[in-house]
Amino acid sequence: MSGRCSLSILLTVASATALAAQQPAARPAPAAPTVRTSALTTRSCAQVRAATRTRTVPRATKGASVEGITEYTLPNGLRVLLFPDPSKPTATVNVTYLVGSRHEAYGETGMAHLLEHLVFKGTPCHPNIPQELTERGANPNGSTWFDRTNYFETFTATDDNLDWALDLESDRMTNSYVAKSDLESEFTVVRNEFESGENDPGSILEERVLSTAFLWHNYGNSTIGARADLENVPIERLQGFYQKYYQPDNAVLVVAGKFNPATTLRLIEQKFGRIPRPARTGGMRLWPTYTVDPTQDGEREVTLRRVGDVQVVMAAYHISSGAHPDFPALDVLSRVLGSQPSGRLYQALVVPKKAAFTFARTYRLKEPGVLMAFAQVRQEDPIDAARAAMLAALDEAVSRPPDAEEVERAKTEIGKNFQLLLNNSEAVALTLSEWASMADWRMLFIHRDRVKSVTPADVQRVAAAYLKSSNRTLGTFLPTAKPDRTEVPATPDVAALVRDYRGDTLLAEGEAFDPSPGNIDGRTTRATLGGLQVAFLPKKTRGGSVNASLSLDFNDLEGARNKSAVGSLTGQMLMRGTRTKSRQQIKDEFDRLKARVGLSGSETAVNGSLEATRDNLPAVLRLLGEVLREPAFDPKEFDELKQQRLAGYEENRSDPQALAFTAFQRYLSPYPKGDPRYVATIDEEIAETQAATVDDVRRFYAETVGAGNAQLAIVGDFDPAEITPILTSLFAGWKSPRRYERIPSPYQDVAATSQSIETPDKANAMFLAGVNVEMRDDDPAYPAFLLGNEILGGGFLNSRLATRIRQKDGISYGVGSFVNVSSEDRSGRFIGYAIYAPENAAKVEAAFREEVERAVREGLTADELDKARLGWLQNQTVSRSNDRALAGDLQGKVYLGRTMAFDADLERRVGALTLEDVNGVLRRFLDPARIVVVKAGDFAKGKVEPAQP
Repeated sequence: MSGRCSLSILLTVASATALAAQQPAARPAPAAPTVRTSALTTRSCAQVRAATRTRTVPRATKGASVEGITEYTLPNGLRVLLFPDPSKPTATVNVTYLVGSRHEAYGETGMAHLLEHLVFKGTPCHPNIPQELTERGANPNGSTWFDRTNYFETFTATDDNLDWALDLESDRMTNSYVAKSDLESEFTVVRNEFESGENDPGSILEERVLSTAFLWHNYGNSTIGARADLENVPIERLQGFYQKYYQPDNAVLVVAGKFNPATTLRLIEQKFGRIPRPARTGGMRLWPTYTVDPTQDGEREVTLRRVGDVQVVMAAYHISSGAHPDFPALDVLSRVLGSQPSGRLYQALVVPKKAAFTFARTYRLKEPGVLMAFAQVRQEDPIDAARAAMLAALDEAVSRPPDAEEVERAKTEIGKNFQLLLNNSEAVALTLSEWASMADWRMLFIHRDRVKSVTPADVQRVAAAYLKSSNRTLGTFLPTAKPDRTEVPATPDVAALVRDYRGDTLLAEGEAFDPSPGNIDGRTTRATLGGLQVAFLPKKTRGGSVNASLSLDFNDLEGARNKSAVGSLTGQMLMRGTRTKSRQQIKDEFDRLKARVGLSGSETAVNGSLEATRDNLPAVLRLLGEVLREPAFDPKEFDELKQQRLAGYEENRSDPQALAFTAFQRYLSPYPKGDPRYVATIDEEIAETQAATVDDVRRFYAETVGAGNAQLAIVGDFDPAEITPILTSLFAGWKSPRRYERIPSPYQDVAATSQSIETPDKANAMFLAGVNVEMRDDDPAYPAFLLGNEILGGGFLNSRLATRIRQKDGISYGVGSFVNVSSEDRSGRFIGYAIYAPENAAKVEAAFREEVERAVREGLTADELDKARLGWLQNQTVSRSNDRALAGDLQGKVYLGRTMAFDADLERRVGALTLEDVNGVLRRFLDPARIVVVKAGDFAKGKVEPAQP
């Protein structure tokens, strides 16, 4: 559903893969400070500070403590959760306001989400929030859902950064500009976000299903809101909404990571404690949601007709709230139905080729929600057969209840996800937003404990109670003599439920780890085990977590020709069965071992990642070795995989993002068909996938795959002496029959062009612009090119492109740029992007060109450089504090023969940059006359003539 909205642009898998396979994730983009007047905020920062100083600093009251998380309550009603984790060199501040789309009145749909955008616009003491977030190197965002809105930032754990983050969040709690001028520019940005969701028929169908399932309750409204409400909401209503709900007694503050609890609590008391508790009378009174949908009394159906390339069928059943005792069994039931490959839906639809993809999930909400079942069907296959099979599988969950094996498998998967979540304090800090919005954060642990106690009888009971045709939104009304209806139970008293809860055993804490390049190198050992080069970074982590990254490189240019589809299919088939274990057995064993493992492949490599715990790492590695070395390549699994891939490709046939990225890559990488560097069209991808056989995959694996040129990096709580012999036994003597030779990707000098692709009936368009550059990442010009892009299109909503196109012109929700420069070839690329309404195509392109030309012609400023440099350097520390990312970085450096000294030198060079360096490099490499532009959208409907270069 498009409702879980946030301030980051989400690229499709196809887009991300095509553009940034070797590229670190680009950070979102930002705004210049403006002078605002608002009925809410007329005081200066000095006046705000002076008023605050006159109030007494209150003391917090200590409350419950569960598994390392301790609650405190301030006299003004603010609930505070402190979760210290010295093993992380970062800290996360997350403020959750207990207001979402459920609280919106007539004419106010989308208001909670619109307000989320405006709260980034500033306060008297923090007038340019995006700029501050970028300067601090923070990873920030905000999001809105049915029951809550949250704002968070993760940053390097220093006293100064923590003071700043708490000051920022306390200030925008009650002092935010909610100004008419900002609303006028931002509502078009939100409308563009709304339009981007309109491109996905599956998401829109889900909205229609929910709006049909809920007759009166606001869970039937999309969080993004109605277009008319977004465009017409008066600023006064938005200001009133802010004043009512953005108050300390309606908020939960979480601080997690590396910090001193006592010092931080005193700081919170100073920053937040002086905010007065509002008088909850009259219009400020917080009413509970008393709207309850009547018991559904018959099947409902909705049909959506839009342009698209795949078919979708889904069903929704009303279920209990997330806090109700039935919900854990419903959670298990949804996994029994939707898990892959063991799930009932998968077996009933994907295996017999009636659908390409299936899933099921529950909406865990404060009030009664839904269980959703979904199937994606290729256009050439009959939708009626898929719908009948899906409904039969859902009905059979009652007539043939889940057995003990199915239930235990689902519980193991849920338990694994909880364990891995609790190992990551940053993830817990954000996840607590969902559970706090259900009435109390401790429901996270109570739900985990309840799942452990779920029995097959419990699952059978909830299946019989909720999976009734009369409780389903899908079909048409049928007269029934004796209606069989579901009475959904009321939400229980959560306060009584959590009153005496104490939690489980406290997880072991990790060490305080310094993520500087020098310390990482000093703690890392490197070795060669046959053809496997390894980097080991052992350290104590929370919960004994371990992350690893693996790459097996093979093949040469001739061997890789015309092997794109076969190589990719080979990588995907590895997890689908070995000589002794089925796909399901592999999944079950990884779940039992509480491990996440992923493998992918191409014509030149197999890449993998894993997350596990210290005790289970040896067993996880042994199973991974079996998966890699003893694949079964089962024909049935191969056919299922092909169907899924074909459905994915076909879905992209009319998607503006996918079509634009494909055309963009094809033009900038002009290689002949069959060459591994060739970028295939979507139709070519479909044809190659259809032509591939399981024998092709078996032959490719036998003739190509091996560990003669492999790299592995492991980071976390493990003993290298224990792991080394295991790795030696797994990879010793396993060499590729074909010699490995890296395929170069030299610089390509291509002429400027502007292409336009028509995508009828798509409300959102895609803009891409870029230029190839002759540069490698160890070139003297690289640091300046990196920082120049950070100012032009990087950062968080404060780059020049974002300031102009999003903040000022208000014509794009997601806009920015990034650079992708090779570590081996003198070949790189600058890429700019924007999503927008098709009728704004000319405006977007003109604004983009103007900003690039201005940056090249007039140059950047010293102030911009200093702030971008400070933020970029701090963000490097934040990135290295993520063990999964660090493992991937170390594995890449093993391949390149580098150490972290490269990063230290890059940071030194960035620190020494002058303004002349940056401006000179931009003028040298970013020639506006050479820019390639590709646009995709419904331009005919918008009656827009695409701009020419």
